[in-house]
Amino acid sequence: MTLSQALSFLLIATMMVAFVWGRWRYDVVAICSLLAGLAIGVIAPGEAFIGFSDDIVIIVGSALVVSAAVSRSGIMEVAVRRFAPNISGPRAQLLLLTAVVAVLSAFVKNIGALAIMMPIAFQMARRSNVSPSLFLMPMSFASLLGGLMTQIGTSPNIIVSRVRMELTGTPFTMFDYTPVGLVLTIVGLIFLVIAYRLLPERKRESTGLDSAVEIKNYTTEARVTDESPAIGKTIGEIQSLADGQAMVTRIVGTGGRSRTPLPDAKLRAGDILLIAGEPEALDKMVNQSGLVFSERRGAATKDAADFGVIEAVIGESSGLIGATAQELTLFDRTGLNLLAVSRRDERFTERLGQIRFQNGDVILIQGHIKRLPELLREWDCLPLVERGLRLGSIRSGLLPLVILAIAMASTALGIVPVAPAFFAAAAAMVLFRALPLRDLYTQIDGPILIMLACLIPVSDSLRTTGASDIVANWLSMTASTMPGWGALALIMVAAMAVTPFLNNAATVLVMAPIAATFATDLGYQPEAFLLAVAIGAGCDFLTPIGHQCNTLVMGPGGYKFGDYWRLGAPLSIMVVLVAVPMLMIVWPF
Repeated sequence: MTLSQALSFLLIATMMVAFVWGRWRYDVVAICSLLAGLAIGVIAPGEAFIGFSDDIVIIVGSALVVSAAVSRSGIMEVAVRRFAPNISGPRAQLLLLTAVVAVLSAFVKNIGALAIMMPIAFQMARRSNVSPSLFLMPMSFASLLGGLMTQIGTSPNIIVSRVRMELTGTPFTMFDYTPVGLVLTIVGLIFLVIAYRLLPERKRESTGLDSAVEIKNYTTEARVTDESPAIGKTIGEIQSLADGQAMVTRIVGTGGRSRTPLPDAKLRAGDILLIAGEPEALDKMVNQSGLVFSERRGAATKDAADFGVIEAVIGESSGLIGATAQELTLFDRTGLNLLAVSRRDERFTERLGQIRFQNGDVILIQGHIKRLPELLREWDCLPLVERGLRLGSIRSGLLPLVILAIAMASTALGIVPVAPAFFAAAAAMVLFRALPLRDLYTQIDGPILIMLACLIPVSDSLRTTGASDIVANWLSMTASTMPGWGALALIMVAAMAVTPFLNNAATVLVMAPIAATFATDLGYQPEAFLLAVAIGAGCDFLTPIGHQCNTLVMGPGGYKFGDYWRLGAPLSIMVVLVAVPMLMIVWPF
């Protein structure tokens, strides 16, 4: 072993200890590891920043944008209500989410399947009042398991098919992987549904003061239009959409007469509803029931993308104090819509436009984003920290799903590689205003992308220094002294261990020829050994850096680096215990 190879091993080991220790944030550890690699000479200066142009960074960043646009459209909330209305327990929800992700991953890129289902996971987590972290990592693992079922499910399967073609003249077919992959997926899903409690509940790390702002008692006003699907529905049905976080406090009929909002009271065209509750619950109730904000005007114009929503506190010298929105003719004079009002320990019974503003009231207003700061200063109103509220925002319906479907179909058919397809999808989300440009960079998780970009050259130092050849030679010598089942298990475990540092495709390219060679030397058929490499490389459950799906959920789930092995280590052991005998049965050697 040369000095550079020893230093490369030492750098990787030290980095992993720092990650698991958790004393410093993961992006800081990655940056320091890159600088240390440069300092000790295992990373060439010209190769230090190749990670910033790597496909995985583009894929993860683009997938975050695409997922945010899908979530913002609200279409996933409707899907949950329609197709899973009665699934409220976390375990049942987890089974549904992981099963759907696994099946989708067998036929489309697993990161695309995960991007589709992440917004649904957030909706279900809110419904069950649990952290999304209980769902997101199991979903990522399920996407990796589902990819094992077909040739196109994951890159390692495609590569070992090519290696078999070179060795025997016959490649693996589309469903040669299915018997073993299907059993692993079923066993893995059962394990995830039972053992998900091994994960600690995490919350996404806050990057600002938004976590300190919690205003729950907003009052807004919505109207039942002549074409509204809410006509004939009861108040109870409407309120159920908010999961108990908002309620109708008053119904004003077309003649101005009030009706008591009893649960069985039916809505009529022209009714005005006063609704009180959390902003997110108000948004769900209004949008999913087909109501419209009665005070909102102008936002549906061609300049809709330039409209924003902001929370502000009315100051003690504000000109709004003592007046109502109707008296101020707020929209006609300023172009602003009053969407909701909150006052500490008070629930309003008057209509939104008739509420007299007081010092300390919190108002939610919508208007042209460039004019809002000027008007707030003019009125002596203090804007609150931005919380990304969707109340009153413009929705794009099915458009984000259509864009994502086109991107996934393009990759599945081999028309466009994954990175350009998802990058184009992210750009289309902005160009077609499914995601406002001002919100774009808040969805790109900077620390995650920095970590990935820095770790790519660090991990690649194993290859460039020849350290990976030492591992390969050791595996070859050790496996040749073992029985067939032992060699099979060793190859699979080694592929699992190496994948986080070489990525799954590189792992297969390095290890598949080795596995095939000693299988042939020992008189075995190579198929089981090639598939063992593919399964090991496709099952990276121990770290967030070996596969983009694990990386994608790290930020939204609030996970720490060391969280992955808690659930991933026992799942990896189970995969080995099930896969080895299955390979020997399906592909006897």
